[in-house]
Amino acid sequence: MKYRFVSRKFVSLVLSAAIAVLFLLAGARSNKKADCPEKVKEIIAINFAKEITDGGYRAVNAIDLKKWVDAKKDMLIVDTMPLEASYKKRHIPTAVQMEFPIPEMKEMDDTQKAEFVKLLGLNKDRLIVFYCGFTECTRSHNAAMWALEMGYTDVYRFPGGIEGWAQAGYPVEASK
Repeated sequence: MKYRFVSRKFVSLVLSAAIAVLFLLAGARSNKKADCPEKVKEIIAINFAKEITDGGYRAVNAIDLKKWVDAKKDMLIVDTMPLEASYKKRHIPTAVQMEFPIPEMKEMDDTQKAEFVKLLGLNKDRLIVFYCGFTECTRSHNAAMWALEMGYTDVYRFPGGIEGWAQAGYPVEASK
């Protein structure tokens, strides 16, 4: 009988994806929107789990992210939404902004890479959390995936985005 060893990173990714799906389903179940059929929730959950697995990053829910913020954990929170249309109107306190596209970003030119590294900093082990507008938004997926691609190691995606943060009753800021 052959034994196949599975890396801890792979197990961690699979567990993160499974936990993310459970959070999505729990959030969808407690959501008062009765007009969202289960088959739609299922599609959202499956797509999200696939993005996490493919992207290689981890997920964090609103409650844990709020704990990190309150504890003043050394981290960088990045809002991936458009500056004028979203970030300036409301964002998570302390978040910085860099817009990413919605479709999966297959390439990044040298100028974009340099801008991204400038934003993220040189410490590749720093905790970095990306978010966008809401669960189905994939801007944060692109950012998290590219951060890992560029060698950053402690990368999370907050899937609820600014909508989930605000709906949880957590504070938001506006910029001029």
